[in-house]
Amino acid sequence: MQQPFATGAVESPVGQVPQAGTDLRPRDRWGTFKARWGVGRMNYKVDPGLYALGQPGGDSPVLVTANYKMSFDALRREMGGRNAWLLVLDTAGINVWCAAGKGTFGTAELAARIEASGLSQVVRHREIILPQLGAPGVAAHLIKRQTGFTVVYGPILAADLPAFLEAGCRATPAMRRRRFPLAERLVLIPVEMVGALKWVLAAVPLLFLLGGLGGAQGYWTAALSHGLFAGLAFLTGVLAGTALMPLLLPVLPGRAFAAKGLAAGLVAALPLLGWRAASSPSSPCELAGLLLIMLALASYYGMNFTGSSTYTSLSGVKKEMHWAVPLQIGAGVVGGGLWLVSRWMGWGG
Repeated sequence: MQQPFATGAVESPVGQVPQAGTDLRPRDRWGTFKARWGVGRMNYKVDPGLYALGQPGGDSPVLVTANYKMSFDALRREMGGRNAWLLVLDTAGINVWCAAGKGTFGTAELAARIEASGLSQVVRHREIILPQLGAPGVAAHLIKRQTGFTVVYGPILAADLPAFLEAGCRATPAMRRRRFPLAERLVLIPVEMVGALKWVLAAVPLLFLLGGLGGAQGYWTAALSHGLFAGLAFLTGVLAGTALMPLLLPVLPGRAFAAKGLAAGLVAALPLLGWRAASSPSSPCELAGLLLIMLALASYYGMNFTGSSTYTSLSGVKKEMHWAVPLQIGAGVVGGGLWLVSRWMGWGG
């Protein structure tokens, strides 16, 4: 099927292979922008199979990637002006790192894609270059046994590929080390935040109505005061976990992301509740309930950020969830109970 990034076709021993352009067009950048904000994110992919960059031949390198379009675009952009074959695996539109953990960027898919593409007829050598972050999903010795191709692990970043290839497929120590600077954390915030805010914004009307319970000032006055503030507290907890936590990630205490999210929740919650206590009548029961809710939300969404980083392993995430999720649920339930009791009893007006 013709795809927007295709600029033509290259003849090969197995027939015509689609040629992918290396210059990203406005359409590509717009698609990336939308995916960053969660629009069409789960369907942002290209067809798996073999592609050509430039005019590759039998001795050109073979680079393997996922069919998540953002991964595909990054690779072809960095390889501008070079000849190479791209072998795109069917990872269901998931990036290399996550797909390797899920098993879709894995041994079986790679072996099947090598066979289906007729790669052994396209190139004379028997080497394929995989991104380093795909290593957890691929057993290199099985690929060698099943297909005859030797797996070479390239650098972590696509930007380092030209230097890696020029050095005879040798990586420097810097190419093997994954950093997570502020700019990379920033671009991950929107999709996490949008997904979380959908249900929180839907809950605000319910909080508004429940906030009117009790109180000597009348239902609607209490709803405007306590219900809307509860909605603000929910929103603050979510933003603390989805935005503040990744921004402050290196300086927050603890190694577990749930703990870092908790710390971010405290940073956001204490000033808000302090302002509330000083500016409007609020019972300790209400403030304590909202504090627990905000901490539970911030910790939960902060823990979810592990899926966007390379800081933790799959086994580490499972261990963390084993102890963190029950505590988050418990804090949320107790906090919600305290807040409802405070409203039912009419504490704080």
